[in-house]
Amino acid sequence: MTEISYTTSHLETPEQLHVALAEIAKWEKDQHKLMIWDRLSRLPFKLLDKITPQIIHEKIGLLLDELGSYIQNGGNYLVSQGRVGNLVAAHSRAQGGLNSGPFPLAVMNSAALQLSHSRRNIATAQGATTGFGGLFTLAADIPAILGLSLKVIQEIGLCYGYDPKEKAERIFTVKVMQFASSDIVGKRAILEELNLQAGGDGDISNGTSTAVSKIQGWREVVTMYRDNWGWKKLLQTIPVAGMFFGAYTNRKALEDVAEAARMLYRKRRILERLAQIQSKQSEL
Repeated sequence: MTEISYTTSHLETPEQLHVALAEIAKWEKDQHKLMIWDRLSRLPFKLLDKITPQIIHEKIGLLLDELGSYIQNGGNYLVSQGRVGNLVAAHSRAQGGLNSGPFPLAVMNSAALQLSHSRRNIATAQGATTGFGGLFTLAADIPAILGLSLKVIQEIGLCYGYDPKEKAERIFTVKVMQFASSDIVGKRAILEELNLQAGGDGDISNGTSTAVSKIQGWREVVTMYRDNWGWKKLLQTIPVAGMFFGAYTNRKALEDVAEAARMLYRKRRILERLAQIQSKQSEL
């Protein structure tokens, strides 16, 4: 899945890459238009914390340990690289392209979108199942949706040619998850930290090293991801009726994560291709 050439004729021209980059810039701007209930959604979890059984706090503690393990060695969340590679190759053949990379953005985009839809449906079913039991099954839902989020981000990363076996990529995965649930200030900070802001070149090496020291025990990520669901998750604690809220909130959470992953990985690939083209041109 690793890109090996930037001079292949079937890839995008600089002009096409800039057009694609402008589309992502528009999406980033739209992220700033948070709805009022999203801004207020963190407040009910202050109440929920007071009535949450100890078992749920213990589950979240275990999840924190799992995230630390994931960052260090992949934990239980690594996905099948071959399966995703075959999917991307199939999309390439369907579009009349080659059976191996580097692939055009259009191929990567369509494969990533298919994976997003598939995982969204899984999250919907999972939210309905755990929502049926109300507060107590919420203990199972939080780790499950976080694990599914990590997996879909990795799969989308593979679509764009990034290997989750590399530690820097696993850190990037967690930062994408954090981006999806951050407020305006947080999103801007993450883009800057990962060198994906305006003028960046897509090289995340320095940003991921800095990220390790900034996220203390990964508690920041889990707390933000959980709290930003707010009243939506609180509604899921209602027995039986919670299955409808659970299905919706999990579906929406996966959609947000997958969309952030598609945009941020696509932006990295565009910036890297532009930087490589510029480097090649300067050598001439």
